Amino acid sequence: MAKIGFVGLGNMGGPMAANLIRAGHEVTVFDLSAEAVKAAVEIGGIAAGSLAEAATGVDAIVTVLPAGKHVLAVYDGPDGILAHAAPNTLVIDSSTIDVDAARKAAELAKARGMRPVDAPISGGVGGATAGTLTFMVGGSEDAFASAEPILQAMGSNIIHAGDNGAGQAAKICNNMILGVSMIAVSEAFMLAKRLGVDAQKLFDISSKASGQCWSLTSYCPVPGPVPASPANRDYQAGFAVDMMLKDLKLAQQAAAGANATTPMGALAESLYAMYSAGGNGGRDFSAIVKMLDGE
Repeated sequence: MAKIGFVGLGNMGGPMAANLIRAGHEVTVFDLSAEAVKAAVEIGGIAAGSLAEAATGVDAIVTVLPAGKHVLAVYDGPDGILAHAAPNTLVIDSSTIDVDAARKAAELAKARGMRPVDAPISGGVGGATAGTLTFMVGGSEDAFASAEPILQAMGSNIIHAGDNGAGQAAKICNNMILGVSMIAVSEAFMLAKRLGVDAQKLFDISSKASGQCWSLTSYCPVPGPVPASPANRDYQAGFAVDMMLKDLKLAQQAAAGANATTPMGALAESLYAMYSAGGNGGRDFSAIVKMLDGE
């Protein structure tokens, strides 16, 4: 079992760290929230008083942070993790950040003799809690091989996407598909409603026909057809509107930098921005169906 420093115990990071602890790893945790640290300690984690302490004497460091600027701040500088971790330490960033920041973080880590991977996640809070996340990993073959056993304690699908930055690139492409498809499914259900077609009937048909997709069959945005979907619990967030909006913005930023044409992604971003601006940023992203229904 590995000695792991874990930085960032938010909605995703907290349950991820818990799964590492339950898997038998020695996990030293750091977060600005004393309450989050306390929760990890209660199940066997070790509290760190600083980033330096979290990074000292460990085999690997996992970070789950809000944005690229936070990752770079935690990595760099005299008080950052890279200044205190031993050479050859595995550095795993499971934040969802822009590709340029991911590559910059990897460069900083390599300059210190570390082995960096970007390993963003898909699966939401439910997947983080259940340990069934999908990790899209960017980094060298050697670093990926070292990271895989650690990631397996937190997820069920561990995929090597390519070199540093490829994990982040794959994540934002995947979530652009998700954002666009959720809007398309929502529009179809609202059209069906106005045409007098029962939602369950449309689900029964489309889930077996060419309209089948994850946004329909696993996360249906209307109550009824998929009992586990947030639509059946008043759109309590598994993956919040503002999180989807963040990923769509990252996708558009990447598209602009790569000279890629993504008109549907751009439209999805504008619709989620509109819905968020109406005070709905904390709702599940599938609640976009409510805006499309005129609410």
